[in-house]
Amino acid sequence: MREDMLRATITRREFAVTTLAAGFALSTQPVAAETITTDATGLTAGEVKIPVKDGTVPAYRAAPDKGGPFPVVLVVQEIFGVHEHIKDVCRRLAKLGYLAIAPEMYARQGDVSKLAMADVMKVVAKVPDAQVMSDLDATVEWAKKTGNGDTAKLGITGFCWGGRVVWLYAAHNKDLKAGVAWYGRLSGAGKATDLQPKYPIDLAGEVKAPVLGLYGEKDTGIPVKDVEAMKAALKKADKPSEFVVYPDAPHAFFADYRPSFKKDAAEDGWKRLQAWFKKNGVA
Repeated sequence: MREDMLRATITRREFAVTTLAAGFALSTQPVAAETITTDATGLTAGEVKIPVKDGTVPAYRAAPDKGGPFPVVLVVQEIFGVHEHIKDVCRRLAKLGYLAIAPEMYARQGDVSKLAMADVMKVVAKVPDAQVMSDLDATVEWAKKTGNGDTAKLGITGFCWGGRVVWLYAAHNKDLKAGVAWYGRLSGAGKATDLQPKYPIDLAGEVKAPVLGLYGEKDTGIPVKDVEAMKAALKKADKPSEFVVYPDAPHAFFADYRPSFKKDAAEDGWKRLQAWFKKNGVA
């Protein structure tokens, strides 16, 4: 009993985030007028707890409220954590017949929902890639154990920070069927660290599932030359991934709650995501 109490105390001390933030992250304010809001009618949606090696992490999950088991899509957050936009993406996927789950990837390092951008970056720099891969594996296991998720039909999608994670997870999990990476960084440009030692281009030969990369031509942080380099590396390794580069689209063109939103590119990318998942067994 004493050991269990001690373990619980350690878990509470080590996990900085024990419940998901409400609304939109502070550093993304003000919210744009075009913001899409997807209702939960016909869905089971809300916060759940995912058991991981050293405790639990909060996650948002959404799925149809009837039927199942459903194909599973992991949704990996932007740099701002699991805030309202990521929850809405889960509901959009659930409306398409998926069990969509977004675990909070910074649960141990800090709550970024109330931080300015400079402080968000400090928290994110402390998140190890190995931890992220392990927590995503735990999320898949959780989905399988619920009986509501068909993990034989497993996909992943992610945005910005999460777009890079999609590529890493495609190199990590042999059971993944497909991924869709929205403007995820491909090259570290000399910024690799002990916690984030490799970038997608370093792992091109290890990618185990086809990934659709959706990028913007006007993305100042991810130049088109990086996309071309990744494309060449994947082709050399005979990995069947694809890219779409949208003219005039900036970084975060899917983020309908931000000024960067580009409706045409976002809608086209969403259609391509659905087709990609169906083509590759996530349906």
